[in-house]
Amino acid sequence: MSQNKTVPTGASVAEFLSGVEPERKAEEAQQLDSLFREVTGYEPQMWGPSIIGYGRYHYRYATGREGDFLATGFSPRKARHSIYILPGYQNYGALLARLGKHKLGRSCLYVNKLADIDLNVLAELIHAGLKDLDAIWPVQPF
Repeated sequence: MSQNKTVPTGASVAEFLSGVEPERKAEEAQQLDSLFREVTGYEPQMWGPSIIGYGRYHYRYATGREGDFLATGFSPRKARHSIYILPGYQNYGALLARLGKHKLGRSCLYVNKLADIDLNVLAELIHAGLKDLDAIWPVQPF
């Protein structure tokens, strides 16, 4: 059975954030880190080379595949921020309608710049995602 490609690395979140470019993206990454810390109450952990995760959960599918993954988090990618809400965004239409300018993937929200969205609504999304995930698989601090 294959293992997850995205795993905790033990790398320094502070060092990663200090290397984000350009400056606007770095400032926004700091804002996101503060928001995620405040909403989740969790300390961040690097997952893979560029995802900052808050909390973790252990999953086990009917197929027998199991593993650990970040409960929520973000990555300040070059083109846009990727924001991860698990178990996905399919049940959050009302919140997403209030969020502002974004694009949606399966469990990833893409935002060009934070000025395009309402950070209070993003906080609601993070909170709702954690609550829903915890009902399926218990969320724990790292």
